[in-house]
Amino acid sequence: MEKRLTKTRVVIECAILIAMAFVLSLIKIWRMPMGGSITLVSMLPILLIGYRHGLAWGLISGFVYSILQFIESPYFLTPVQFLLDYVFPFTVLGVAGFFRGKGLGFQIGAVLGIGGRFISHVLSGVIFFAEYAADAGFESPLLYSVVYNGSIMLPELVVTLIVGTIVVEMLRKMKL
Repeated sequence: MEKRLTKTRVVIECAILIAMAFVLSLIKIWRMPMGGSITLVSMLPILLIGYRHGLAWGLISGFVYSILQFIESPYFLTPVQFLLDYVFPFTVLGVAGFFRGKGLGFQIGAVLGIGGRFISHVLSGVIFFAEYAADAGFESPLLYSVVYNGSIMLPELVVTLIVGTIVVEMLRKMKL
């Protein structure tokens, strides 16, 4: 029998998980020279919201998180850059909600959510930061952006999948 949660409880859980994601994002394991960093599973709480409560809750929570990320480290060139570097990449983490309650749903949602974030950052890199490619020894801004952002997103994905799988299994066993 599935336990139905009250809307108030879901809102409180989302607020707590958004706060956890924000605090975890401040713990930088590795900082990249031109921005971006590998953090201590900072995307996991947002992915969990989507996985536990569905697409709408996940997307809304990801959007709120994106605004917090901008407030914490604002870098604004144009509205499109703001969307590609903040709004879309963090909001898309909520797609884990598509796979709520499905076998390997968390893992598929995490790969798609983090993959969406990666694509958004790559586009931003190609459109707004292409001039750094030559300085880094790359002829192609696309290749530079893929390598640069991949060096952040791939380790984040691996660690998030490992820790997230453990957390989801613990929550399942505790029937939460």
